[in-house]
Amino acid sequence: MKRVGRPEMKQPSAPITESPADSALARLMRYLARTGRVVDRERITALTPDASVRAYFRLPWCGGTAVVAVYPEPFDPDAHPFLDVTRLFTEAGLPVPQVIAVDGDAGIIVQEDLGDRQLRAVLEAASDEEREQRLEEAIELIARIQAATTLAAARNSVCSRVAFDEAKLFWELEFFCQHYFGSLRGEELKTDEERRFKDELAELARELAQRPRVLCHRDFHVSNLMVDRQGRLRIIDHQDARMGPASYDLVSLLLDRQQAPPSLAELRERRLFFLEARAARGLPFIDPDEFAREFRLTTVQRGLKAVGTFSCQTAVYGRGKAYARFIRPTLEIVLQALEWLERFPEIRRQIAARIADPIAAEVI
Repeated sequence: MKRVGRPEMKQPSAPITESPADSALARLMRYLARTGRVVDRERITALTPDASVRAYFRLPWCGGTAVVAVYPEPFDPDAHPFLDVTRLFTEAGLPVPQVIAVDGDAGIIVQEDLGDRQLRAVLEAASDEEREQRLEEAIELIARIQAATTLAAARNSVCSRVAFDEAKLFWELEFFCQHYFGSLRGEELKTDEERRFKDELAELARELAQRPRVLCHRDFHVSNLMVDRQGRLRIIDHQDARMGPASYDLVSLLLDRQQAPPSLAELRERRLFFLEARAARGLPFIDPDEFAREFRLTTVQRGLKAVGTFSCQTAVYGRGKAYARFIRPTLEIVLQALEWLERFPEIRRQIAARIADPIAAEVI
């Protein structure tokens, strides 16, 4: 292993005349003027997206409020992923926000305002009983999404035509290598270590890609679930839905952005509850032991992909305050899964060495 020096944290470049948010706000104001809606700028609130190229605003609308997504480019409403998947999920009875208005030429989607209560915050303040109830609601939503797999194919939805195939899974793992080892830690693996590491990553991607595929949200973590004003659980950020392993969204829900690995007993209980929820909807039987193995494989892939994202956001875009604290716990979760699988020795060795490295404490 060669350490080439921790790279300098980079700030994202900004236009000279106006920030992207200012540009999006100006476009929003033009849209409102063109459609005859008079709204003072002071009554428009900018909302902070999560590592997104979109800008979001809350504003008065028809006696209440709405959330407006302003995209960087015009789009075709008939082919837009968010709108396509929203139509699919709505038809399937899934609780997504209602789309109120669309202007593809302006790059604008006006949607129902679900409020500010992310499930993450609700769980942090919840009693044990409420936490259990909310998690079970979320797990049942995953089963309901998977039950819409056939409908997605029948509608030829965009999400039925993209998948976690081998190329996609491996690309995400290479992204981890680029930004965790390179951007964040400033390291280069030795040639033989890199070869073994990449070979094991390729094996992992190939095996997961061969698993039976169902419809997945793709980012089903507790920050993408909202508790609306009526106390109902609602799904957001679903535009990247695609086909993938049955375990994918469950791994995201239970293990994304955790501060410590959960107990193996808790994970087993959640897996069994999920399989029961699938069975209640008439979905094909999955052997619990086989599902546990797939769950661990997905944990490794999803966890490394997440660490790559956290590392990129920290080292390249200077957003370490929001992301850096999740790097070490996620690596610990990945290592726990690797030890359970008793496979991929080079990945295990490299991850374990960095968790144990005292010099790494300031980095991860």
